Amino acid sequence: MLPYFRKMENDADFGGEFHGKDGPVPVRRYTREEWMPHAVAFHRACVDADFRDDPDQNHPESTGVSPRARNTIDGVRISMALAYLDPARHRMNLTIKGNVMVRRLLFQGKRAVGVEVESDGERFTLEGKQIVLSGGAIGSPHVLLLSGVGPAAPLQSVGVPVVHDLPGVGQNLRDHPAASVLYRAKGDKPDVQAPSIQVGLRYTVEGSYLQNDMQLSPTLMTSEHRPLHVTISDDDNYLGLSCSLQLALSAGELRLTSADPSVQPFLDYRHLTDPFDTERMRKAVRLALRLTEHPVWQDILRERVAPTDMDLASDATLDAWLMRNIGTSHHISGTCKMGPATDPLAVVDQHGRVHGLENLRVADASIMPDCIRANTNATTIMIGERMADFVKAER
Repeated sequence: MLPYFRKMENDADFGGEFHGKDGPVPVRRYTREEWMPHAVAFHRACVDADFRDDPDQNHPESTGVSPRARNTIDGVRISMALAYLDPARHRMNLTIKGNVMVRRLLFQGKRAVGVEVESDGERFTLEGKQIVLSGGAIGSPHVLLLSGVGPAAPLQSVGVPVVHDLPGVGQNLRDHPAASVLYRAKGDKPDVQAPSIQVGLRYTVEGSYLQNDMQLSPTLMTSEHRPLHVTISDDDNYLGLSCSLQLALSAGELRLTSADPSVQPFLDYRHLTDPFDTERMRKAVRLALRLTEHPVWQDILRERVAPTDMDLASDATLDAWLMRNIGTSHHISGTCKMGPATDPLAVVDQHGRVHGLENLRVADASIMPDCIRANTNATTIMIGERMADFVKAER
């Protein structure tokens, strides 16, 4: 897969074997001169706690505290609409239709032949010689289930006729469970356009057998990482230290609540159902607290908001706080798991083709067997690049 990571990337800071220079997705890191005071403080505290100063977090042997690699240029995150779609809009063999909802896939026997869609209240069908489903780790299993592809009994319970009994669809929901140690900070609240994350720590939790299984990041509360369970004033200044568990052992599921495609599926994350996940999160929170005891934070932090001293009184009280405050890192994956047909949870093979069906592929984060040990953006783009070559090779 390395050639496909390199193909997508244009890294402004690093070259060599593990980085691309000519791809459509620009990647850069904030220089130390650009770091905000909390990023400088976090980096210093980590280094003084004997974590490695590692300039390139995207290197395979990376560990320690690093500037975060971003595809944000001049304050604009370069979406794949900008990087891939816009340059191709003029092509005569490409039609793009917005505000169109896919209701279900259409089959002739076990062969996918098209999709039923809805736009402005009108329903119509589109036929295709090859159907590639790229709805994301929520949208793709949702469409498959609405189309009668998935575990038979739950489909029948909501009135969806079964086309193909495939038990793994919607199962194996993986994510990076996250919780934030939250502080009130000194000074004025940063501008909403200020970079929310500039540096981060990747490390192996004490006693863990899984390498680099935790990310700690100082995070402004002006982003999607703002804790949902804590009420904070929009007029005040806050700073969070986000603890995000990589390679969690807990897995959830996505399931239908209705045969109506406009009704959202139910997401059951089941975070921290494995005791080892709770143990690692507990240790990460305590590490975040130790890092903020460094004198470098004296002019930055005012007081801790959460967890409280009562929450930190024992492992049991901290575990209870985690259960109340655990949330998502927005990295859902695994709901159409890749694997051999002998795997009861596998939905697609190594080429993204849906087991037991013809003419149908899935190409997005849902096919990851597990949530990768990193943010999912780059890997999802790589999946698209790899799948495109599979399709072209078959033609």
